[in-house]
Amino acid sequence: MRQHHFTAFALAGELDLNKLGTHLGINRKYRWEEPMQLHPETLQTVTGALPDDQLVYLYYFGGVVFLNCTDTTIRDFSGKMGKVADAFRDFPNIKYQERYSLRIDGEGALTIVNDYAVMPRYDRVFIDIIAFVIAKSVALERIEEQVDLVLDDMESLIALLDQGKLGIPDKRLAKLASRILNFKYRTIAYIMVLDKPEITWERQEADRLYLTMDNLFELRQRYQEIKHKTETLMDITEVFSNLSHASRASRLEWIIIILIFIEIVLYLFQIK
Repeated sequence: MRQHHFTAFALAGELDLNKLGTHLGINRKYRWEEPMQLHPETLQTVTGALPDDQLVYLYYFGGVVFLNCTDTTIRDFSGKMGKVADAFRDFPNIKYQERYSLRIDGEGALTIVNDYAVMPRYDRVFIDIIAFVIAKSVALERIEEQVDLVLDDMESLIALLDQGKLGIPDKRLAKLASRILNFKYRTIAYIMVLDKPEITWERQEADRLYLTMDNLFELRQRYQEIKHKTETLMDITEVFSNLSHASRASRLEWIIIILIFIEIVLYLFQIK
């Protein structure tokens, strides 16, 4: 029985694969949905990988998946990449990780569970799909935590509102709105949660594996939860913005009234 081990990480930012390829001497252009596949030691692209080869998948959305790599190999690779890509410089401190394994057993039944999958034969397509799914999963984990942090910030603002305090600077509201819109962008376009690999349209078994892995890691459900939370956050931000504008308009009206009153008083003094 042959085993393949996957270790996925979510970097802090996206990876410009074409720019990275230029630094590594790779003369080709990568499409948005296409990962860069490198050998972890030579940093050269891998095209016809053998079943037991070590491999690293790099995705535009900041997902990195190591195949059959030891912890030492992962550490050495990240150190080398930190010299050419800023996203790798904080790699030792990354806490968003996912581990998975694929077992090839000619006599075993097809099994796909949370930590591993068992398949009767080896197919490179299966490797690619598993890497793609767990890269999405760990990237979603990072965004989920960031959204929850914004929700915590909102709770403090709501607590101020309960106390009748509306003095929230527009700059702070703008930053919150920017972070929320950024989350929506990252989950829809950035991580391609709703997109399937092209191979799934050509091979039915690949499509079944992808859909099974998608359901197993609850990618669509998690995406919907993030979408719902971001929409809720945008609604709350809009309420605060409206209240802030209303408060400012009210102060302006009172200033105008006071100025008119002062003008009337001055006029009365003048006619005496």
